[in-house]
Amino acid sequence: MTTTVIGFPRIGEKRELKFAIEKYFKYKINQDELTQTARKLRKNNWQLLYQAGIDEIPSNDFSYYDQVLDTAFLFNLVPENVQKLQLSDLDKYFTLARGYQGKQGNILAWPMKKWFNTNYHYLVPQLDQKTHFKVTGTKIFNEFNEAKKLGITTRPVLIGPFTLLKLSEYHNSEASDFIDEAISAYQEVFTKLTASGAYWIQLDEPSLVKDLSSSDYQLFIQLYKPLLAAKGGLKVLLQTYFGDVRDIYYDLIQLPFDGLGLDFVEGKETLNLVANSFPNDKILFAGVVNGKNIWKNNYEKTLAKLHKANVENLVINTSCSLLHVPITLEHERFSSDIKAHLAFAKEKLGELEDLDNIYEKQDQKKLAINQELFFRPRVKRDSKLHAQIANLKADDFVRQPVRSAREIIQKEEFKFPLLPTTTIGSFPQTKEIRNIRKQFRRHEIDQEQYNNFIKNKIDKALKWQENIGLDVLVHGEFERNDMVEYFGQHLSGYIFSKKGWVQSYGTRCVKPPIIWGDVKRIHPITIEWSKYAQSQTKKLVKGMLTGPVTILNWSFPREDISLRESTLQLALAIQREVLDLEANGIKIIQIDEAALREKLPLRKSDWYSEYLNWAIPAFRLVHSKVKPQTQIHTHMCYSEFTDIIPVIDAMDADVISFEASRSNLKILDSLKKQHFETEVGPGVYDIHSPRIPSISEVKATINQILRKIDSSKIWVNPDCGLKTRGVKETKASLINVIEATREVRQQLKEGN
Repeated sequence: MTTTVIGFPRIGEKRELKFAIEKYFKYKINQDELTQTARKLRKNNWQLLYQAGIDEIPSNDFSYYDQVLDTAFLFNLVPENVQKLQLSDLDKYFTLARGYQGKQGNILAWPMKKWFNTNYHYLVPQLDQKTHFKVTGTKIFNEFNEAKKLGITTRPVLIGPFTLLKLSEYHNSEASDFIDEAISAYQEVFTKLTASGAYWIQLDEPSLVKDLSSSDYQLFIQLYKPLLAAKGGLKVLLQTYFGDVRDIYYDLIQLPFDGLGLDFVEGKETLNLVANSFPNDKILFAGVVNGKNIWKNNYEKTLAKLHKANVENLVINTSCSLLHVPITLEHERFSSDIKAHLAFAKEKLGELEDLDNIYEKQDQKKLAINQELFFRPRVKRDSKLHAQIANLKADDFVRQPVRSAREIIQKEEFKFPLLPTTTIGSFPQTKEIRNIRKQFRRHEIDQEQYNNFIKNKIDKALKWQENIGLDVLVHGEFERNDMVEYFGQHLSGYIFSKKGWVQSYGTRCVKPPIIWGDVKRIHPITIEWSKYAQSQTKKLVKGMLTGPVTILNWSFPREDISLRESTLQLALAIQREVLDLEANGIKIIQIDEAALREKLPLRKSDWYSEYLNWAIPAFRLVHSKVKPQTQIHTHMCYSEFTDIIPVIDAMDADVISFEASRSNLKILDSLKKQHFETEVGPGVYDIHSPRIPSISEVKATINQILRKIDSSKIWVNPDCGLKTRGVKETKASLINVIEATREVRQQLKEGN
């Protein structure tokens, strides 16, 4: 038996890749210096895996920005206007990731969406009649040869053709138009890798774990029958993750794949499928070590799965790429008791080796140590909190009066102009702000000095917002390091890593907190700064909170209680914060649920029973007790929302802002079709790109929104928080948004 991983984090233990790319964007280093950093990180990863005893090591799991974008460049799926730019290939690559605004034109970035049910985001290829699949990139071959020179023969990893076509968006074309060219292109990759000395290729097909239609099935078969017929001496591993492949399993075991990678963690039916039938001429790559969470593997339970599977040819694998967990515990200051229960990416390599030794060599010592860990209770149960949740009644989740009545009350209360303007919450987190927080943490400045700095930042932000004419202000969140970690720091039951960074998209890394035990609010979290900000202006300032579902989804959750139970604990904690904000004169409260979609099951049949039936009520619980005059906002971003519009309406917020700009406002048709009742602010420009939208561009976007939604229901705002943007571009963009809104208001006035 052997061990492997699907992929490994690429950012570096000290986020070396992030910092190098950001320096490159700022012209502080050149392309050679950036590629040198990347080469060093790849070398470190391959050697780490080799020294950890991993038998089969992947390559091409490294990426400067996103693996789907990498695949698009490999296969010439780059739009004509980008290909014509007089830029290096790397800068063309970053153009599609971030957009381009310069002497050669004005190009929007590709849309960005959640990668299945994770907090990673991928860039969505845009295919049209001018798109032609062919092998033009060299990255996959270069990196294989790079590892080979180090004495390591790797297994190249590539997004499979089915998933690539399923994730793409089409313009006057459809997936079937590209079947023949895609097959030829993938066959060419096979040929070149074989010539380079590769034995295996890993084709990632996570789209197979979703509900498959008959047309999906036909697309897969049409792609793979001819592709596998031309594999020659190259062995093909079909790798799936994030669920099971029940809709196509029996076809997969009949097709001439050499290996099948299946998820035994999130795949509810995987074990039964394999135990019922698995051919002896194939290798099972069993994903039994959780690639998405940070808890120690329960060896006894895992070994029971492997024994029940009872296959002849077995490789022990991770359930998905380790991209979704931090790199190592080595730099963490947790106590030994806490560390014993955790495993980051590097530690999971040790778990793979342990399982291999126990399964193959009957290493009872390692098994006994692990059993003892799970025999002891890890945390003390808060019986009072669990009883409070058990005693919740249906009325606790319902706000009165109904939204239509509240809308009338609130319009009379606030008297906002047509198309009221606001931002999503955060303002740019400059180096100065980060340094002040660091000095405060290190006790280099005292509480008074810190508070005075934050007050000064809030004062300036409020004054600037007033000057440009925003209708509803925000305090800027200068005191917050992260929209989840900040709240976790004020809740019992949370622990925090120091270096536990995980890539969210591109150079954006997050440090998810860990839910260690039962969660309760220790003391007020946001009241002091919200109250101060409102005291400094006559305009309304939103109270800014993160919702319970997003806090859960952007944390590493417990595995010893249900997600529902954890979320309701969080909901009760945030409910207390909402009521305290209201009691302190905050009339508009935004409860962000940016990650609502993230844990939505990939199979629609599970949406309600496994998620929505408790996730939506958890949000409603948070605001169910506020007065009708208090306006509740929420925000969502970078996910597919069109198929859950009625559910979002059922959250019973008063106003919701959506990310919409990168997806070309496609959500508007769904809102209109579903008769969406909530007031809505579709984002009018993309904050994840450094581009500054022109007044005419924003004006055109607002007019596009007006064609689908009644003007009385529309808010105007960016599509997300401004934390990651620079001050200069943020100010220029918002000034253009305000001016565009003024012009549209005048246009509507004259039209009336």
